[in-house]
Amino acid sequence: MDTGGGRRSGGWTPLGRDLAIDLGTATTQVHVRGRGIVLDEPTLVAVDTRTGRLVAAGTAAQEMLGRTPDRVVTLRPLSDGVITDPDVTEQMLRHFVARVRPSRLVRPRAVVCVPSGVTAVERRALEDAAIRCGARSVHVLEEAMAAAIGARLPVESARASMVVDMGGGTTDVAVISLGGIVNARSVRVGGDEVDEAVVRGVKETHGLLLGERSADDIKLRAGSVWPLAQELTVRVRGRDLETGLPRTIELGSEEVRRMIEPVTAHVVEVVRLVLDVCPPELAGDLLDSGVVLTGGGALLRGWTERLRHELGVPVRVADAAEHAVIRGAGACVDDFAVLRRILVGAPRV
Repeated sequence: MDTGGGRRSGGWTPLGRDLAIDLGTATTQVHVRGRGIVLDEPTLVAVDTRTGRLVAAGTAAQEMLGRTPDRVVTLRPLSDGVITDPDVTEQMLRHFVARVRPSRLVRPRAVVCVPSGVTAVERRALEDAAIRCGARSVHVLEEAMAAAIGARLPVESARASMVVDMGGGTTDVAVISLGGIVNARSVRVGGDEVDEAVVRGVKETHGLLLGERSADDIKLRAGSVWPLAQELTVRVRGRDLETGLPRTIELGSEEVRRMIEPVTAHVVEVVRLVLDVCPPELAGDLLDSGVVLTGGGALLRGWTERLRHELGVPVRVADAAEHAVIRGAGACVDDFAVLRRILVGAPRV
């Protein structure tokens, strides 16, 4: 892999200094030009409430969940794909960028991914955070387009491609043709809402209070959106709401599926709406090419079967689906000249 000189007019630049950043609700990923994905950590921080300063970020902060003293709190600075705490987000992003920057001499260009439904104000907040962290210019790329590129779909072709990117805070659905998004919808529903549905369901059904990490563990070990050939079970420990003491229960994948059904049904409906308004010619293409699922949420068991049953089109999960968005953004960083026209608007400098 060449990380030295080379083409400057749209290919490689020295030092691999340019960055692609997918600042997601659940995970932050960074791609450095010429090096690939160099960071993939939880979008989580630990902050000292007395000083407002960052104590830890990413995996280090995740390990502190539920274990911090009173003066330190762990929090997510993004919600539903957008920044909710600009100061903490900037500290976190500065921490991550400082870890991966290969050069302190030249300020990098950055490609930042945003949900399709982001407002101008929310988009500007992301751009501002990247600029203040040292980027000399910031280009914006919609997550659905980045996911399609990362899934190696023929986005420049006249034939339609459809991608469903299931993130932690948002789900982006888009039909793409001739290098542009023909139709798209973004809903602020994702993996976090699945976790919340599990917490709520266990509380209402079993009178047990779960933490965020326990809910995520249940989702990974027994979550599904379609009946499984062999249903799963998982042992769960939480705090009994009546006694306040620890208690262990056993959950089956069928019960978990019922708990998260309102969330998964919402996602299915959004995908159906995008298909319903797709131009006839492109809809015909999708009967052949089908739907490609990306994002960490696509790894939940049964999505291909559920959507195939509901929509009547082929469905598949992209390879390394959880990295599709950052791979697509990284492709833009690696070759600005070829892919620059798919970026959203003029770069921020």
